[in-house]
Amino acid sequence: MTYKASYFSSSIIVVTKLDLVIKYMRLLKNEKGLSVVVTTLIILVVSVLLATVVTFYAINVTTTRVQEESLHLTKQHIWYNTTEGWAEAALVILNTGGRDVVIDKIQVRGQECPWSNVYYWRTNTVTISADLNVTQDKIPNMDETRWRTIFTYLPSGESFQQTATDLTLKSGWTVVIYIMNPDSIALNDVGLPVGITVFTSNAQYYVETNIAAAQ
Repeated sequence: MTYKASYFSSSIIVVTKLDLVIKYMRLLKNEKGLSVVVTTLIILVVSVLLATVVTFYAINVTTTRVQEESLHLTKQHIWYNTTEGWAEAALVILNTGGRDVVIDKIQVRGQECPWSNVYYWRTNTVTISADLNVTQDKIPNMDETRWRTIFTYLPSGESFQQTATDLTLKSGWTVVIYIMNPDSIALNDVGLPVGITVFTSNAQYYVETNIAAAQ
């Protein structure tokens, strides 16, 4: 009797477990999943939201890192001295943006100008309204008195300095630049248009001018 009772009790437990499994499987079959259309719509909505976030992030990066920097190049000139056989370029750069910049390279006709040939004068109080003039002699021979004869804005005690490395230009400041012997400009280039490009860490600024005779 003990053996039979144990046998029947085991059978009841097995049947009960089978019933539970069958009921669970039926419940699973009765559950309805999302349709294909709804799933596709969800994926599309998520994709649009992600694309919107990425677009706003790109606009923010562009606005804060690029558009705040702004240089205005003006009064650009290139002269050739037919008598002594030398050339020079000149331009005015105004930092009209909202942050300071570093001018790390200047090119004339696509050729980089060595910093040793570049002379500059910076100001944050003087507005350069008149045009620039060619120097009466080679730039290395120009002293304060000679500079003032062609550049009346130069305050007493100040003069153009030779550049040794990259130029910094604060927001709201102006720098006047003269370049000795840019590129390989010769007599036959007089009258031809030439481009001047100023490079910073984030952008480059391009202007053109015609090569003029110094006399």
